[in-house]
Amino acid sequence: MVKISLPLTILFVFLSLIMINHLHAASPKTWCVAKLTAANVQLQENINLGCKRVDCRPIRHGGYCFNPNTLLNHASFVMNAYYQSRNRTQKACNFKNTGTFATTDPSFGSCKYRS
Repeated sequence: MVKISLPLTILFVFLSLIMINHLHAASPKTWCVAKLTAANVQLQENINLGCKRVDCRPIRHGGYCFNPNTLLNHASFVMNAYYQSRNRTQKACNFKNTGTFATTDPSFGSCKYRS
């Protein structure tokens, strides 16, 4: 039978708590993007809805996220801006089941997605 001393047990618990707190703090950032399977009609609806609640100037002509000029890219930018502005809740990325989560930053070139 192995006998463990009280100081070692306390040290183990203390280090475990530190590690658990560290892992929680190191959780990955998430972004909300449009599913590749989303229909163009739904993507446009997501843009229309989102632009009523977030700044859409970046996806307008001349904006830093205008190119590539596709519904998928524009919708993803708007959906993420909405998601981030709503405290990153799961519901804020649903968009009638056309949103999905990304753990890799979808930013590209001068187009920076909020995180």
